[in-house]
Amino acid sequence: MMKSSKTVRILTLAAGAAMVLASCASPAAPAAAPAAAPAVEATKPAAVPAAAGGETIRFYSSLPLTGNSAAQTATIVKAIELAIAQNTKDNMVCDGKFKIDYVSLDDATAAKGQWDEAQEQTNANKALGDADAMVYIGTFNSGAAKISIPILNQATPPLGMISPANTNVGLTKKFNPGEPEKYYPSGKRNYLRVVAHDGLQGSFGARWAQKLGAKNVILVDDQQAYGKGLADVFNTVAKDIGLTVMSREVIEANQGDYKTLANKIAAAKPDLVYYGGITGKGTSSFFQEMRTAAPDIKLMGADGILENEFAEKTKGAEGVYATIAGVPKEKLGEKGKKFFEDYKTKNGSDPEAYAIYGYEAASVALKAVSSVCKKDRQAILDAMFATKDFDGVLGKWSFDADGDTSLDSMVGNVVKGGKWTVVAPDQLP
Repeated sequence: MMKSSKTVRILTLAAGAAMVLASCASPAAPAAAPAAAPAVEATKPAAVPAAAGGETIRFYSSLPLTGNSAAQTATIVKAIELAIAQNTKDNMVCDGKFKIDYVSLDDATAAKGQWDEAQEQTNANKALGDADAMVYIGTFNSGAAKISIPILNQATPPLGMISPANTNVGLTKKFNPGEPEKYYPSGKRNYLRVVAHDGLQGSFGARWAQKLGAKNVILVDDQQAYGKGLADVFNTVAKDIGLTVMSREVIEANQGDYKTLANKIAAAKPDLVYYGGITGKGTSSFFQEMRTAAPDIKLMGADGILENEFAEKTKGAEGVYATIAGVPKEKLGEKGKKFFEDYKTKNGSDPEAYAIYGYEAASVALKAVSSVCKKDRQAILDAMFATKDFDGVLGKWSFDADGDTSLDSMVGNVVKGGKWTVVAPDQLP
């Protein structure tokens, strides 16, 4: 999140991340199958008509509120609501000229138990067709972003999208073939994110694995854009720093039996297993089976598993490692600390890991609206991209030309006593 000499700093990460992105785009990198173009059926109005009176400016969010990620995303919604309450006067901005209206959409379905491509497409088109919609906050899953970004990008003017959680590198930087250009058919950017991309996190995970003494690793991913992207970066960096990647495995949707995979991994005797993916899709069962099959093998994931419920309810979660962009809560500035206090006061519980990013995304959007004081999608989008030295709950930071944050610090976490605990900086790379 923010940079501080007392927090975890990625001393070699900038070079490592640059190497990752270059290697992934280079002809010398392992060939990656071109990703299928997103199925896009966008509403394409020549221009967005003005609403009568022009008094309402609407923010939509699109997050998976049903199924596997609900515990995480419910706190993001509450954080967005808190940001609006604290950064407006009774939801009014620009001296009462506009009223901010917030609509939370669910891009998950009960049938899938997670985000659904068709539902995300529906949500994006719903927002696009609403003349009052000026900002789209989302998505949570990087795969969902690949659906909605081009839909919102094709409109005239485009609808600005700001994510509190997407980390897949290819959404903003060169990664797989055709990325990121294929997500921006208009040729102009309409997407930003307040969280660091996986070129940083995947690299940090590999270096941390080495710091933990691992020499031989096995990678497992859930085949989603986020999880596979993390594993791809970890794989590239691991090989460059001298780790041996023994094999790559995947978790199938609704697999049910994870014992076979766990026994296969245990027989190979790696020092560490790195999991790229989110909770759900049998994540807890896989970790449980790994603990049973090989209790001494180190297990590591990323922010996709950094949920309180995973630590509290997963049998065998004790000792599992996970990374996330940012700094420990106790090292946040006054605004960051106040966010956690205010959130708990209002909601009676602590927020999950990505709630603070939801607050920051909404705060950026509110500042953009307040700076232009016009019901103009392009002007608001331009104002968001112009964000420099933003003094928010994450610290002071800026967006680059690609819509990525300047924040690059990372935090290591480990489950102790059923709770995620921050790892001391001297134990990290």
